[in-house]
Amino acid sequence: MIYVLIVVILFISILIYFKIANKYNIIDKPNERSSHSEITLRGGGIIYPIAFILLMIYEFLSKNNQGFLENYWQFGLGLLIICSISFIDDLMDLSSKIRILFHFISVSLLLYFINAFQLLPFWVIPILFILIIGILNAFNFMDGINGITGCYSLVVLGALLYVNQYIFNFTDLNFIVFPMLASGVFLFFNFRKKAKCFMGDVGSMAIAFLILALLGLLIIKTNDLKYILFLVIYGIDVITTILERLKLKENIFEAHRRHLYQLFANEKKGDHRIISLVYAFLQASVNIIVIKFDFLGVWIFPIIILPLFIFYLLLKIRIRQKIILG
Repeated sequence: MIYVLIVVILFISILIYFKIANKYNIIDKPNERSSHSEITLRGGGIIYPIAFILLMIYEFLSKNNQGFLENYWQFGLGLLIICSISFIDDLMDLSSKIRILFHFISVSLLLYFINAFQLLPFWVIPILFILIIGILNAFNFMDGINGITGCYSLVVLGALLYVNQYIFNFTDLNFIVFPMLASGVFLFFNFRKKAKCFMGDVGSMAIAFLILALLGLLIIKTNDLKYILFLVIYGIDVITTILERLKLKENIFEAHRRHLYQLFANEKKGDHRIISLVYAFLQASVNIIVIKFDFLGVWIFPIIILPLFIFYLLLKIRIRQKIILG
């Protein structure tokens, strides 16, 4: 019953936000780089920090988990900081220097939360900063069509929930379930032909921060890097697109339409919802292999990454050829 109540509160919260967004004109106007053609409310992803606040309230009132706030305050503060600066960025364009500064602070709190400073060699920390900030921005880059990040996140969180319940208990159950409930509520308004709202930077950064915290806890506690493959579909798309843009001498920080999902949505005029489901399905398939084929060891990385990488490149080349030929 508590989950039903949380869903109801999340629905009410996002409806209240819609009224605020309408009043203060918090909207996303389409431009030549956009994959949508109509003005839509922005910032619906604010539901993720709201879900975490509800989680803190629930755990504080619960007699079964009085230590939740003590164990998770670092994460909560980091989430608050990155969501605040991202929401401000949704309202006005901030300089990259300001965003990076706040991202650095949030990532520092995230690494403290997963005990990275205590458990990992010092030389690993700078690599983690670069990797985590890169993944945070990758989620932002990939959040360009209806349903894609909501569906993708739900699949990743589902895999993490399964691991936590049946393979290795690495965190509090509700730390996974509450973001899943938030994703479901958000998708109710976003997974449509004409979306009621977009996630915005606040949403893409928030859910990426949540997922990275969970993956960080899991990888450090199990000492198993294979779980990073829970993000491999987004990873291949982002990394390959960055390499393509570097080859073309383009500014990789400027908006563009070179991601594979953008080619399908814009040049091929594909249904956003189908494209989003395909990305989610591919990641779900990878997650099953990661979970069930533990005997593969380190070989799981080339076995998964190489075929996906080759398939991705061939598909992208074929689509571009069809576009050129008309």
